[in-house]
Parts: sequence; structure tokens; C-alpha cells
Amino acid sequence: MINIYAPQVGLDKEIKRRLWEDLNRLVHGIPHTEKLFIGGDFNGHIGATSRDYDDVHGGFGFGVRNGDGTLLLDGAKTFDLVIANSCFAKREKYLVTFQSLLAKTQIDYLLLRKCDRGLCMDCKVIPRENLTTQHMLLVMDLEIMRKRKMKKRVVYGQTRIRWVP
Repeated sequence: MINIYAPQVGLDKEIKRRLWEDLNRLVHGIPHTEKLFIGGDFNGHIGATSRDYDDVHGGFGFGVRNGDGTLLLDGAKTFDLVIANSCFAKREKYLVTFQSLLAKTQIDYLLLRKCDRGLCMDCKVIPRENLTTQHMLLVMDLEIMRKRKMKKRVVYGQTRIRWVP
């Protein structure tokens, strides 16, 4: 699990570039045999539609895409990830992750590897469960099966030899 807090809007592009380079090193250091979940505040808007990003955007976002949202979508494409909270049709109150007096936006996202997309059963905002005064709690339901240890099977039909002293 990787937690992200992207630089604020208006900061130098060099700082944003370094964030994506660091994330690149981190993601490529995790073997594909391990599950990978990335979540956090990316300060970008991926928009309501998947336009040009069908493989990483599920088609159920909120608002209008901006430059930082495009960076997030490009990053997801590069890392072979999918944005989980864009994969489920939801009403607005279950999509909006940040709300102030002036705006409602979706800037917090949960990502996972495309090959693990089937593990994600749902992803939504829990309304009125604020982490801070303006961010909403974003949750993802996963179905992960644990491998069971093999038990020795009893073989029927074979006689047992009992040694009595």
C-alpha cells in the first residue's frame, strides 16, 4: 500500500516531476507477484469520462479533466494501473472526495494493478465521514482469497497395521 499526497496546485513543475519519478522507482521496485494499492490526494481531476484513457479510467468520474488529472491518467497507464473509483457508477455524493464552500471535486483516488482489477468489488466515498474538514473518506472493497494449506487426506479402503507389544 502506497499513500500519496501530491504537491499543491501552483507549485513548481519540477516538484511534480520529482514526485512522479519517485513513484516510478517505488512501483517498479515492487514485484508483480505482490498486490499493489496506491491511494491518496493527487490534486488532479480525471473527469467524468474516460476519453482516450479507456484502459485506466472506468468511465465513471466526476467533473472536468485538468492537466494534473491527465498526469495521473498517464502515470496509471505507465504503471499498468487502473483508477478504482472511476470503475463504478455512483451518485455524485459517492464520487466527490473534496468539498468546500466554493467547490465539489474528485481529487482523491485509489489505484490498483490492472491484473488485480477483479479483486475490487466496490469503491466509493463514505459521505459525512470526514478525515479532515474537507476531504471525504474513500474506501475500496476487496475480495482476496487466502490459499488454504493442504491437509493430509485419509485414504479409505487400506488396512492399517497395528503393532501391539
